Amino acid sequence: MNRTEFIIATACVLFLAFVLGWFANWLVHRFTRVSASDMGELDRMSQELHEAEETRDKAITYLQQREAELTNQLTQTEAELRAAMDGLREARHEAEELRSYVERVQGTA
Repeated sequence: MNRTEFIIATACVLFLAFVLGWFANWLVHRFTRVSASDMGELDRMSQELHEAEETRDKAITYLQQREAELTNQLTQTEAELRAAMDGLREARHEAEELRSYVERVQGTA
């Protein structure tokens, strides 16, 4: 192989390396490129996600407040029920005492 053939072979190898590098670069940019419409869609999706998270947070807060209100109402209702049951128990006891008193009075008369 003389000098001219060596230069031509080296030039071909370098050209092929350049073409392969350029093609690899093109492929990488082709697959990783994000277009403006994709960015717009990503922005829209991120905004919708943000709004959905805010809505979820509001719903959770509302449910927690509602649960606290209902728990408080249940506690009050149970206290009222206990008071009513105690009052009923006392009224029954008084009625029983009055009944026995009336029977004693009628029995002695």
